[in-house]
Amino acid sequence: MTADPTYRGIALDAATALALLEWQAEMGVDEPMLDAPVDRFDLAARLKPVAPIQPLQMEPAAQAPALLPGLPDDTAARIAEAEALAAAADSLDSLAAAQEAFDGIELKKGARNFCFADGNPKARVLILGEAPGDEEDRQGRPFVGRAGQFLDLMFGAIGLSRTATDAEKALYIVNVLSWRPPGNRDPDADEISVSMPFVRRHVELAGPDLIVLMGNTPCQAALGRRGILRLRGQWTQAFGRPALPMTHPAYLLRNPPAKREAWADLLSLADRLESLSV
Repeated sequence: MTADPTYRGIALDAATALALLEWQAEMGVDEPMLDAPVDRFDLAARLKPVAPIQPLQMEPAAQAPALLPGLPDDTAARIAEAEALAAAADSLDSLAAAQEAFDGIELKKGARNFCFADGNPKARVLILGEAPGDEEDRQGRPFVGRAGQFLDLMFGAIGLSRTATDAEKALYIVNVLSWRPPGNRDPDADEISVSMPFVRRHVELAGPDLIVLMGNTPCQAALGRRGILRLRGQWTQAFGRPALPMTHPAYLLRNPPAKREAWADLLSLADRLESLSV
């Protein structure tokens, strides 16, 4: 890497390069390619053979110590523990207590507050978000930062609100992760897998009619798919209920032209709610 990397003649700093990469991912780019083809066979012919690396021999005293008794030693064990705790919860309050006490996710150690849910748990619409950001971590509630304020405006336009007491007009907001990832990075596969037993039980106990999958992480968690710009607006099934993928409010704030498609998705959600009420 040079000291002054460029993109199409434009000097890039780290923040700009990261923003470009994030934009490409949002647009559905999933494979890097060069501007010109590379002859892989020619490349292999020019490479000199390298002697195989000999495995490092470790003395018994230098090997990693065994895990302490009682601690789960792999992801499967932590998922099993999460499933048992979630299954034993017979109310949202007991589920929140069990999830907050669960120590099988490392994010808990670096977060300020546990972020369980917000809104009316009797709402017909459940919004599944990604993970807490900085402001959410401070307040212990999902979607309360700038993106959350825009989310309120979006759903308010079709008569839905997290503060509504009437279930017909209410929203209930949950995240895939209840602890903030450091630096607001995307959740990794291990964190999602360990969190999903609690998310599934959360949906079961709340019992919404419809689910909005707000962004890539909820789609990955609930559908096993990413590429929100391809998925948005297409009704599907998640947790045994109709689900609508939508672009995240943070993306809409960065890309105002995409608000037109988000409005179409909101109208589709309103129509679906009305049809279920008939």
